[in-house]
Amino acid sequence: MSFSINKEDIASFHKNYRHHPNSSVLENTVTKNGVRNASFNWHSIADNTPHFSIDLKTGDVADQKQSGRCWMFAALNTMRHDMQQKFNLPDNFELSQAYQFFWDKFEKSNYFYQNVIKTAKKPTDSRKVSWLMNEPQNDGGQWDMLCALISKYGVMPKAAMPESFNSSNSRGIDEVLNNKLRHDAVILRKMINEDHANEEAIDEARRKMLNENYRMLAYTFGEPVSHFDFEYRTKKDNEFHRDTNLTPQEFFKKYVGWNLDDYISIIQAPTADKKYHQTYTIDMLGNVVGGREIKHLNLPMDEFKQLAIEQLKNGESVWFGSDVIKYSETKLGIMALNTYDYDKLFDVDLEMTKAEALDYGESMMDHAMVITGVDLVDGKPTKWKVENSWGNKVGHKGYFVMSDDWMDKYCYQVVINKKYLNEDLKRDYAKSPVVLKPWDPMGTLA
Repeated sequence: MSFSINKEDIASFHKNYRHHPNSSVLENTVTKNGVRNASFNWHSIADNTPHFSIDLKTGDVADQKQSGRCWMFAALNTMRHDMQQKFNLPDNFELSQAYQFFWDKFEKSNYFYQNVIKTAKKPTDSRKVSWLMNEPQNDGGQWDMLCALISKYGVMPKAAMPESFNSSNSRGIDEVLNNKLRHDAVILRKMINEDHANEEAIDEARRKMLNENYRMLAYTFGEPVSHFDFEYRTKKDNEFHRDTNLTPQEFFKKYVGWNLDDYISIIQAPTADKKYHQTYTIDMLGNVVGGREIKHLNLPMDEFKQLAIEQLKNGESVWFGSDVIKYSETKLGIMALNTYDYDKLFDVDLEMTKAEALDYGESMMDHAMVITGVDLVDGKPTKWKVENSWGNKVGHKGYFVMSDDWMDKYCYQVVINKKYLNEDLKRDYAKSPVVLKPWDPMGTLA
């Protein structure tokens, strides 16, 4: 079947437009103010006030600036929340995001080379190779990827490795590094397919490439230090503390002290291809070769939210991933389904189920933040407090309000300590994961 637009169609559409109620007024309103401003629902402010029955003390909001490190900021924020309570640290204390950024890009380079070698026999127009070359690496990531980095490299205070121009503005290094990685992919594929090089020669080439990448990243972010001093004054009594000559691994063990294996990813993916109470992983997704692999446990929404509530009740914040752009007003810090009345403005039906939105590319996880509170009425959540990583000039000094129905529709992942899982859920998580395609929505990097 083939259908074109003819002159009669245009005439009919024009006539309908002219007879549609308030067309001229709405045309003037939208052209002058833009779609979002014209459709903004003022009542959403009153419906989403920043008051919560459970509200954790978490300090100042961090700022990822012009970089895609939300997953990294959110994860390190959950750790610093705990540290602030244990050690009475000041509100502005942060762990170094630049340190993790350096090692993530370095490890992603090697992970890319591994996937290039693994797919070298496939043609360049195969879907896997095309997907791989489309973006060899980017700033995004997932919880398990940060755990892999910390297990290998530890963490350090921001003072030990502060932000550089490039860590806060990463587009330049992303462009050059992806150019370099694609260039290297050409060499590796030729070595395997044309020169029939042996494993030793391929590994030698890979090491040379990584040596060059290390130098590029050191110029960009500064070379990470191996030892540092931790100095701080306590928030309440202003006592000075100094701990000297620490390694990043020693600092993590002493001051964070988490068993990272206890913190696992729970997803909410109601699509037909993903059963509930089953675990999933994603092919060719990760950063550290030989490190922690991606693993998600898929649960129904009611179980998903209850685990988050239990963790908050115990005073622990919750890392989560969502589609932050949808029905979100950044300046006011509102994420709610009634923020914008697009349907009413245009008199169209835009409703899709969560599963349909995932299957048809309308929605996917694109941003990670931290849940630091929830408002419970008769034991049921009505709204959630969210710590973003966009600085303190948006929202309520950087904090957002997420309505419960927005969470239902656009929240896809939470990280939960296994101690909050019942025995059935622990057995579910122990299952071998089903391997999803690299382009599956649950493999999207926040």
